[in-house]
Amino acid sequence: MSDAGETPREWRFYITDMIEFGEKVQAYTAGLDRAGFVASGMVYDATLRNLELIGEAANHVPEAIRDAHPEIPWRAIIGARNRLAHSYLEIDDSIVWSMVEDAVPALLPALRDLLEKTGGK
Repeated sequence: MSDAGETPREWRFYITDMIEFGEKVQAYTAGLDRAGFVASGMVYDATLRNLELIGEAANHVPEAIRDAHPEIPWRAIIGARNRLAHSYLEIDDSIVWSMVEDAVPALLPALRDLLEKTGGK
């Protein structure tokens, strides 16, 4: 399927996607500790997928927007996506759990603030 002839998607929609994926991560892992998270195959897999999607969406935000908002760790987000997608045999559960516990909760308010500052939702 080709994207030829389609109107490019407005970058703010990717920010909204990132927020939605992050909210899913939080919903899926609510009430779990690291051991419970790792032991729950479906939760683990769904969480990894949504962490990947956060990075994929971030990659579609124009570089000029990313440069203008250094408070969001764009390179780390995109790098994490690449690592999760391409180095799956080397995934460190403690790093993933840190993303769930620390990175995503810190990221969501920054993304919401970015949308508010730029006239998004």
